[in-house]
Amino acid sequence: MKDSTVGFKDSQRLTQWVKICLYAQIIVAIISLLTTGLEYKFLYDVQNGVYTSQEVAVSDGEASDFRQNIVLFLYLIVILTSAFLILRWIHRANYNARQLGAENMNFTPGWSIGFYFIPILTLWKPYQAMREIWQTSKTSENWMIEEPSWLLPIWWTLWLISNFLGRVIYKMSTSAEEVHQMMDVNLLNQLSNVLDILLAMSLFLIVDTIHKMQSNRHESNNSVIDEPQVSLIQDRELI
Repeated sequence: MKDSTVGFKDSQRLTQWVKICLYAQIIVAIISLLTTGLEYKFLYDVQNGVYTSQEVAVSDGEASDFRQNIVLFLYLIVILTSAFLILRWIHRANYNARQLGAENMNFTPGWSIGFYFIPILTLWKPYQAMREIWQTSKTSENWMIEEPSWLLPIWWTLWLISNFLGRVIYKMSTSAEEVHQMMDVNLLNQLSNVLDILLAMSLFLIVDTIHKMQSNRHESNNSVIDEPQVSLIQDRELI
């Protein structure tokens, strides 16, 4: 087994930043739910002829668009920052699993994040890589038979649905001209926000658990290595 004191890289700070980003995703998704709900009310009022003044309708429409654009801007910043840090965390977690003694892993640190960018393979390879990280973080011996957590399939299912729904929303939004079509897109956006919240929560639990498993094993390995050294020093003092 490898000496984890040599190559193991502490991921405490990186994990904290990933958690902060996931918290931010949840907050932005909640804000988006609120603003999208206001947009739906505006579209509903337009469809049902609530507005008697075109000026008021235009003013409310511009205010709705402004709110949505602000949320979209925040969403892009949070998602891009999160993506960078999460991929870096996955790379680090794979690397540390190897330093803790895991052998014969199928995914290198590079490919554990590289498969996110390869069409078709991105549908299942990143999940397999994360499952392997979970297994090897829990134990290095016979890790292949280690049962992965139920969180992993839930996380990946939410990820796939969220990505598929995002493409559907994009296609529908580009062709939506009637008010009822815009309302349909709005409802799908609200559903997407709910999925984003659940996705961030599930990934938060996965990241937190893997980090704790690796940190605990690293500390345990260090204590085992330090004990003979302390004993040797005490023996020399007695001499």
